[in-house]
Amino acid sequence: MPLRDHIQAIKREDPAAKSSLEILLCYPGLHAVLLHRFSSWFYWRRRYVLARFISHIGRLLTGIEIHPGARIGKRLFIDHGFGVVIGETAEIGDDVLLYQGVTLGGTGNEGGKRHPTLGNRVVVGTGAAVLGNIKLGDGAKVGAGAVVVHSVPEGATVVGIPGRVVRTKVDSPLGTLEHGRIAACAESEPADMEQLNDRIRELEATLRLLLEDRVGQGRG
Repeated sequence: MPLRDHIQAIKREDPAAKSSLEILLCYPGLHAVLLHRFSSWFYWRRRYVLARFISHIGRLLTGIEIHPGARIGKRLFIDHGFGVVIGETAEIGDDVLLYQGVTLGGTGNEGGKRHPTLGNRVVVGTGAAVLGNIKLGDGAKVGAGAVVVHSVPEGATVVGIPGRVVRTKVDSPLGTLEHGRIAACAESEPADMEQLNDRIRELEATLRLLLEDRVGQGRG
């Protein structure tokens, strides 16, 4: 049974989930996906207004906006979920994890395929934006707050604005959403951190000189 499978996947991956009944009644991410299945059925039968109305009700109830034209695979886990937006031509594989505030959006008003495609077991961190007709390969991870506008290879980790690949190792077994491990995606390379520290020291030295000069002028 698909619903039971979905609930069990959430229960397995979310340590806060105490029971299947709790997930069924209290998880807006699950409700949003179920309502999307319903609205999508009408969308692909060209009942566009009814489909959009159902998705609109889903947005009001859950705070999650999924266009009925989006294609969603099995066991999508939208954790917390408030502010998540999934565009019309977005495609999402199986066992994907999206945190709150994620946007799978377009980059303009062009027609055709204009939203991203996410492979299986992709993890997208809080507040991240994945924009345009790009692809995130299986097992890819996007760090919190990243803005991704280029395709990401399988198993890679992307952080920053604009998003850049900092890891390429595939370390997620099949069917694992890696709930609670997205913080690792925000880790920067040691060289990047050293450059940032050098820049901070330069700015501190410049500020110190300016303050000393200002104090000297006041005494004069």
